[in-house]
Amino acid sequence: MEDYTSSNGLRFKRIPRQLCTANPELEPLLNESMDQWPHLNELVQCYKADWVADENKYGHYEAITSSSFQNQIFEGPDTDIETEMRLASARLSKNEDATDDDIPSTSGRQISETGLYKSSSKNCDTHFGESPLPAYEPAFDWENERSLIFGQRTPETLPTNSSGLKITVKVLSLSFQAGLVEPFYGTICLYNRDRREKLSEDFYFRVSPTEGQDVNASLLHRGVFSLDAPSASVCLLIQLEKPAAEEGGVTTSVYSRKEPVHMTEREKQKLQVWSRIMPYRQSFAWTVVPLFENSNVAAAAGAASPSSPLAPSVSGSSSQDSFAEHVSKITLDGKLAQYSSGSSVIVEISNLNKVKESYTEDLFQDPKRKVHKPVKGVLKLEVEKLHTSLIDADNISEGGSVIIDSNDAGDRVTETSFGKHHSNGPDVPRSGNLKFIAADRKDIRRHASTSAEDQPGSSSDDFQAFDFRMMTRSEPFSHIFHYLYVYPLTVSLSRKRNLFVKVEMRKDDADIRKQPLEAVFPKDVGQNLQKCAHTQIAVGARMACYHDEIKICLPAILTPQHHLLFTFFHVDLQTKLEAPKPVIIGYAALPLSTHIQLLSDVSLPILRELVPHYLQDNSKERLDYLEDGKNVFKLRLRLCSSLIPVNERVRDFFLEYDRHNLRTSPPWGSELLEAINSLKNVESTALLQFLQPILNLLLHLIGDGGETLQVAAFRAMVNILTRVQQESSDGADRNRFLVKYVDYAFDDFGGRQAPVYPGLSTVWGSLARSKAKGYRVGPVYDDVLAMAWFFLELVVKSMALEQSRLFYHSLPSGEDIPPLQLKEGVFRCIIQLYDCLLTEVHERCKKGLSLAKRLNSSLAFFCYDLLSIIEPRQVFELVSLYMDKFAGVCQSVLHDCKMTFLQIICDHDLFVEMPGRDPSDRNYLSSVLIQEVFLTLDHDDLSQRAKAARILVVLMCKHEFDSRYQKREDKLYIAQLYFPLIGQILDEMPVFYNLNGVEKREVLIVILQIIRNLDDPSLVKAWQQSIARTRLFFKLLEECLVHFEHKKPADSLLLGCSSRSPDNEGHASPKYSDRLSPAINTYLSEASRQEVRGTPENGYLWHRVSPQLSSPNQPYSLREALAQAQSSRIGATTRALRESLHPILRQKLEVWEENLSTTVSLQVIEITDKFSVAAASQSIATDYGKLDCITSILMGLFSRCQPLAFWKAFFPVFNNIFSVHGATLMARENDRFLKQVAFHLLRLAVFRNDSIRRRAVLGLQILVRNSFFYFINTTRLRVMLTITLSELMSDVQVAQMKPNGTLEESGEARRLRKSLEEMADKSLTVELINDCGLPGNALEAIPENSTDNLWSWSEVKYLSDSLLQALDAGLEHAVLASVMTVDRYAAAESYYKLAMAYASVPDLHIMWLLHLCDAHQEMQSWAEAAQCAVAVAGVIMQALVGRNDAVWNREHVSSLRKICPMVSGAVTAEASAAEVEGYGASKLTVDSAVKYLQLANKLFSQAELFHFCANILELIIPVYKSRRTYGQLAKCHTSLASIYDSILEQESSPIPFIDATYYRVGFYGNRFGKLDRKEYVYREARDVRLGDIMEKLSHIYESRMDGSQTLHIIPDSRQVNAEELQPDVCYLQITAVDPVMEDEDLESRRERIFSLSTGTVRARVFDRFLFDTPFTKNGKTQGGLEDQWKRRTVLQTEGSFPALVNRLLVVKSESLEFSPVENAIGMIETRTAALRNELEEPRSSDGDQLPRLQSLQRILQGSVAVQVNSGVLSVCKAFLSGEPATRLRSQELQQLIAALLEFMAVCKRAIRVHFRLIGEEDQDFHTQLVNGFQSLTAELSHYIPAILSEL
Repeated sequence: MEDYTSSNGLRFKRIPRQLCTANPELEPLLNESMDQWPHLNELVQCYKADWVADENKYGHYEAITSSSFQNQIFEGPDTDIETEMRLASARLSKNEDATDDDIPSTSGRQISETGLYKSSSKNCDTHFGESPLPAYEPAFDWENERSLIFGQRTPETLPTNSSGLKITVKVLSLSFQAGLVEPFYGTICLYNRDRREKLSEDFYFRVSPTEGQDVNASLLHRGVFSLDAPSASVCLLIQLEKPAAEEGGVTTSVYSRKEPVHMTEREKQKLQVWSRIMPYRQSFAWTVVPLFENSNVAAAAGAASPSSPLAPSVSGSSSQDSFAEHVSKITLDGKLAQYSSGSSVIVEISNLNKVKESYTEDLFQDPKRKVHKPVKGVLKLEVEKLHTSLIDADNISEGGSVIIDSNDAGDRVTETSFGKHHSNGPDVPRSGNLKFIAADRKDIRRHASTSAEDQPGSSSDDFQAFDFRMMTRSEPFSHIFHYLYVYPLTVSLSRKRNLFVKVEMRKDDADIRKQPLEAVFPKDVGQNLQKCAHTQIAVGARMACYHDEIKICLPAILTPQHHLLFTFFHVDLQTKLEAPKPVIIGYAALPLSTHIQLLSDVSLPILRELVPHYLQDNSKERLDYLEDGKNVFKLRLRLCSSLIPVNERVRDFFLEYDRHNLRTSPPWGSELLEAINSLKNVESTALLQFLQPILNLLLHLIGDGGETLQVAAFRAMVNILTRVQQESSDGADRNRFLVKYVDYAFDDFGGRQAPVYPGLSTVWGSLARSKAKGYRVGPVYDDVLAMAWFFLELVVKSMALEQSRLFYHSLPSGEDIPPLQLKEGVFRCIIQLYDCLLTEVHERCKKGLSLAKRLNSSLAFFCYDLLSIIEPRQVFELVSLYMDKFAGVCQSVLHDCKMTFLQIICDHDLFVEMPGRDPSDRNYLSSVLIQEVFLTLDHDDLSQRAKAARILVVLMCKHEFDSRYQKREDKLYIAQLYFPLIGQILDEMPVFYNLNGVEKREVLIVILQIIRNLDDPSLVKAWQQSIARTRLFFKLLEECLVHFEHKKPADSLLLGCSSRSPDNEGHASPKYSDRLSPAINTYLSEASRQEVRGTPENGYLWHRVSPQLSSPNQPYSLREALAQAQSSRIGATTRALRESLHPILRQKLEVWEENLSTTVSLQVIEITDKFSVAAASQSIATDYGKLDCITSILMGLFSRCQPLAFWKAFFPVFNNIFSVHGATLMARENDRFLKQVAFHLLRLAVFRNDSIRRRAVLGLQILVRNSFFYFINTTRLRVMLTITLSELMSDVQVAQMKPNGTLEESGEARRLRKSLEEMADKSLTVELINDCGLPGNALEAIPENSTDNLWSWSEVKYLSDSLLQALDAGLEHAVLASVMTVDRYAAAESYYKLAMAYASVPDLHIMWLLHLCDAHQEMQSWAEAAQCAVAVAGVIMQALVGRNDAVWNREHVSSLRKICPMVSGAVTAEASAAEVEGYGASKLTVDSAVKYLQLANKLFSQAELFHFCANILELIIPVYKSRRTYGQLAKCHTSLASIYDSILEQESSPIPFIDATYYRVGFYGNRFGKLDRKEYVYREARDVRLGDIMEKLSHIYESRMDGSQTLHIIPDSRQVNAEELQPDVCYLQITAVDPVMEDEDLESRRERIFSLSTGTVRARVFDRFLFDTPFTKNGKTQGGLEDQWKRRTVLQTEGSFPALVNRLLVVKSESLEFSPVENAIGMIETRTAALRNELEEPRSSDGDQLPRLQSLQRILQGSVAVQVNSGVLSVCKAFLSGEPATRLRSQELQQLIAALLEFMAVCKRAIRVHFRLIGEEDQDFHTQLVNGFQSLTAELSHYIPAILSEL
């Protein structure tokens, strides 16, 4: 057959059989003519023909290397990972040592690191980020995914001639104590001690004496032995022989007894001569070396343990005496003789047993070794395990990498027996050259297919020892071998002889002189076949025992004439040296055809002479026998042949087949029928060994054997297949021998006859039709169904081979093969067969039979295979037949079958390129798939939904990573294929909403993948259909954001999903991640299983994972134990599971999740950007009123944790959206959206990461630009930002604790301040715009048909400042939190500042004013609380007046201002601008204003400031008037009346009414912070004295001092020079001050008496205060009146009392100085004025006399009573006596005297009035007054003589 295969990339690959070349001796046999023997022809063809493997059968998939994942940076407000990473990488680049290899790859597939997070495909300009799919399915492994499909076909490795372990043995040296002086020969074979049988043929070696005891060339080839499995009973049997020596000459005893020095020269010489001349050899010694120790085999549970060849006790029991010494000899140079190279082991064998007499096999078992004395010699071997089956299917982990696990048993044994020696010796590095082998499955197949000759470790010289167990194994023979092994065992003669035997094979017995056949294998490798072979000599023995093995190559066709001839020789050792010649004693003959069995022991008599035709019975009489014709010669034959079946029935079948074919028997073939039918009784080993030829012959008969034979052959075949499946089952659905047959061996007879498939499908089809018609077809039918996969695969391969053959020559190179045109009849037959099988699936599924599911998979694979061979549209007929049968949503079992069917078909390599059913249609399969998957998503069975979603994701991944489909247009084509799915979901959204989280994610990731690769026109077309659909489309995108949101591991402290919930159904593996694909959980649990397996400790790779270790219920490691414990708890936390992962795996997991979240967000923003552009330029069905689609997506993106990469991509899109849709987005309807945007931008402006923070600033500027563009100002935006800032302040931590427990501004607040400042910084903006990738004119607000830029930096600055003010107020409030309760003044101030900062937002303004009001009420500062209530009412009134919808007008507002100056006069538009959703003037009503006015009224009356109450009631009355609520009016007037009464009462009180006391407080010292060097006036309750306020303030501020600082109070009120104070001391200066009336003359030198000014009802509103301080010019604090000066200080405060706060800052301070004489005049004038005031004040009625009398008495007593005269007198003494009087200016003197005279005159008048008022009881007092006055006058007359005349 010509090689019609992979020459031009066609589908079949020929795998040549190298096995024939290995046995050149079989060449003649294969070349003989065998036309007479068709079955032999077929047999030889079986072994000789190349394997033909279908390259496409198991799918072929080449994935691209995906770009690796970068760590995504998710910044929090307080992190700046980006900068840290940049610095770290800068440091790394300085360290040149850091290589790339150190960085662990964090991607699932191991791939080269690529650059930063950029798309590796060419179309990076069109996408913002990578596709989300690779991150969702990071460990996508196509092989693995398809292996999960039910009924998945798995490829078998090539049939090789070896299985299990291979060991090579090489003889290194042999040394004796006596020295090696003659050549030694030996054999090594595998031997089973327990069963006493040889397991392999002998490997011959020889050791020649050389000078340096070096290893010489003849030793270099190795023997290769095959082992099934390690076992303690398998050992190496080594037998040594040496040349036979002369009797009486030097004997073998030399080697066991003598030291070399004791050998005589003669002995040495003789030895050397004999070794050259004498060709005959005698047995010398033997030994048995166990390969595997008992202890190891037990420990490894059948795993091979390599250390046993080293084991001290070679037979596994160290109690034997002769081995004690041998332990010490196994070490080389004191080190353990272990590694010489690779994984080979050097074994030194010193327990050689000398042969004393002829020995038999029984002696190998002799435990005491009494019979045989030890030889003083050592044989050194090198034993090595070949790595053939290292790559063993069982060891292939799920992911396709090979797990090599080593067992420590070897180490354990050696260490215990050698004490301190470690298994490698002290300085041999462990496992130095041991590498893990990881290979793809493809490599494994390739690797395992190399035959033993190609083994990496073996060379062509190696001797491959034939493994005898091949004959007893139940597996098909894979190559030709046709040997006979002959073992002469014993010859028993009556006298001693030196006997040996010659063996030869003859064709016939006609001519004795004719040369025998060249059929005997030589003992040396590489020589030609020889004519005969000799055994050893049995020296001087009656019973000669032999240990030789003679291997004979048999002829292809054995005739009865073929026989073996044995010739017996005796050697006389006494003959002369020149020409020794043996003597023939006799012969024996053995015909071969009678001994066709595996093993036969034969005994023969010995003939004295040969005569012609000695085999024939009639010549028996003429023969003369030795020993009276007894059978004295015993021999054993072992037949090893893959051409001659040992089994009768198989032989019969072959024979009858030949006869039938050559037509030598009658033509009806009844014997053949019989032979066919008796095949079912063949025992299984024979059946399996000849499986391939038997199947081939049956297929011949099915193909062209006439109907009877066809049916018989078919049934026999079914029977054989079923038996093979059952008897050699390895648990797989497809038996491996049958798979190998179909995949490799079956080649449809190499085109030598018509293809099989028409015959096969006809026979099977007719059987199926009979069944369908209801005929009885017997049990064979169920078997046919069970084996349907085999027949279907045969049919397919037969078709494919025909297709290849047809087009092999005609096809131009590089073109695809056109589909095979099936004959109409055949195709109809196939459709009918398919239909019948479908019916079976349908029927049996309902009964729940697993056979149905397997049959279903087989049918799917049948279609899968046909797609590559025949016209796809023909296959679509089959598919649609299937879909009709299983239409709609069917029972769960049936539905499962349908999904499996689709899964298999859609896995076809060319799935994407399939045509539609009609030429106009697109891909038929994909449309069926989408339809069915969508149906399934609505199925009741949860596992079906999960499966459907999974199918989609796997297909998507397969396309995405397929190296064929990487072009843009390919991806677009695929996206368009799947796009209808999105349409279906949009039409039936409830289906989507009913899915659970896992399935939703699966569907969403598919949707994203489709949308990602679609072109814009397709998207726009979809968006144009209807508003509802567009909205739903974006709902899906929102779902993406929800389901793939990145939660920091810390966030997900919630319990993981309970393992009983439907989410977990179908995934037995624990859940490590909620967001990634379910496959990841399996991947991670696998990985965490393997992670502990590290590099094997002792460098051996000999053993597999031992079964107890790998059982899933026993964890490998503590970590896995933990994971299992976690997952076994119901609802094990995902977090705990993650914790249990290896750090590298955990890191991978986190990177994948981060990348998934990132790519999804980027994908969503990309689509939104496209939508925004499309909505602006084309007619898209959406709501233009609010643009919900865009706003909801933007909110979804903003409100979630996003990575840096996202923010970088986001702001250009943000800018575009606002540029294009600004009008809609800035409109009132979208207030809520805008407010949220503002909130998130401010939130981002707090971030520590500069990239994000600056982008947020730019975002704010974009809003400002839009505000200018659409509203020309930023008022509304300012209100909105102020509101959001206030909301943000409650979220962001603006204060942080300092070490000493106080609070300070936090980093967040600092960064927010910086951002707000940058917002108005013109110089930074250009750079900012460039950095963020926005166009240069991004901030220009130029309306159409205009050139003016509406942007105003000054207004932006104002906006920024007002926000900063709010920030500062909030910050101050937060910092005060710790002292709020102590320092009520500061607390009130902080509320006040907040109220002022939020003045532009009435709601917030009022809120903080009310807080302030409450604070004042707690402190009982009623007046201040009332002011707050007035302020609130004022805000409301202004808004109402501004809206013109109230009873008030501007006059009312200004009257309110008189009470509370803070109420601003301008009625602005601010309140209306503040109409933001949730905030706004709409809440401001007349009723609320009245409510607060009433509160103010109540509070003012508590403060006893009744004149304010009157004003307020006058504002309330118009409301009640307009509403005509007379009851309320009556109440108002009643309370007005009582208010006026109270005012009267206050005025008429003799003790003037004081509503409050005022104190000036100065602060000096840096601990006071902002208060340092500032003065405040405090308004306190009227009963607070100076001492009280001192104590109060000391208490507040002492609590703030730390240990190092103290607080001092400056005792006087002099001016303080702050520079002179001590730096670490804090000072308070507290002074009582008096309020100054509006019209008061401050220049007046009089002392002030407060009661003077309380004359009329006037508003007690003060903003100026004064206090007088006495001082002297000479530096003393006090002096006489003549030195005493007075300083009057007047303070102006910021605002007036009563204010909204208890203290006001002093903004201006002026002082006047009065000289001593002015002081004196002032003092006198003050007293005069007081008296006159008392006298002149009008009293209304007589009833007022009493209070008047009392006040008059008090003043008079202080003026004229004798004891207080010092006042006036002292003035005279000071200024008018002597020297001081001369210093006064005359004007001053005049004034002083005038004042004194006036004072005395008023006193006189007052005394007269007093006399009129008093009664009897006051007479005495009056007398005292008169006396006092007279004496005073007398005193004064000394100084002022004129006084006497004046009075």
